[in-house]
Amino acid sequence: MKRYQNLLMMIAVVALVAFPLWMVKKPAPGPDGKNVEIFSGADDKAKDLVGTIAPAYKPWFKPLMEPPSGEIGSLLFALQAALGAGFIGYWYGSSKTRAKMRREIEKEARC
Repeated sequence: MKRYQNLLMMIAVVALVAFPLWMVKKPAPGPDGKNVEIFSGADDKAKDLVGTIAPAYKPWFKPLMEPPSGEIGSLLFALQAALGAGFIGYWYGSSKTRAKMRREIEKEARC
């Protein structure tokens, strides 16, 4: 039961972080008419550069959800990285513990 409680708690935390972010509206354009972005990453710069080099280029697909601002996109990326690191850390720790317990059982069997 404890295992499922932890899983449900993690899902609830992710939902409490992600759901309000989807409800936030995009900021109003600046005085020059461009979208206001406080944080713009390398993806945006690469997209602008591709548009400069090949103006006729059309993207292959559109994103399923466009975050209202760069901050929210950064937060979702950080959340994804944290969840991935947590999963890898859990897997690594449990596999090390499993191997240690297996060695102890084999050691006891020899005696």
